[in-house]
Amino acid sequence: MRSYPTYAVAAVAALLAGCSSGSDGADSAPSSTAAGSAATTTTSLQTHTAEPGATGVSANGVTTAVGAPAESTEDEYFQACHAAKVWMQERGGDQKAQFEPYLESVQKSDAAGPGTFGAPWSRLTRARQSAVIVAAEAAADDLCG
Repeated sequence: MRSYPTYAVAAVAALLAGCSSGSDGADSAPSSTAAGSAATTTTSLQTHTAEPGATGVSANGVTTAVGAPAESTEDEYFQACHAAKVWMQERGGDQKAQFEPYLESVQKSDAAGPGTFGAPWSRLTRARQSAVIVAAEAAADDLCG
């Protein structure tokens, strides 16, 4: 059994997908005009990140990034990704547009389920919340595997 964290696999997948997104490869911060827009308007793979210890919150008050390394097993990651993907597909339309609404539903309902590793969002550690967000990003980008 492999002992590397699942988030590392997701990070590698995100980096590889970013290589073919047509970007020039430069690391740059979002422009001030893009900073106020919702993550749902992007058409390329976007990684939601926050500085260590910080939390990224959308204009709608949804936590979309947690500044902690994602922590989940490979099986938990797959289950969370699959749960997010099913939720997104049930709503129809662009899965990327469902990223923030999915996280909002998980956070508002605070119900335990496979998308939150069997625990309510409010009881997850920052590392586990980060892993939920990574799985939701993968679902939105159809990378669950």
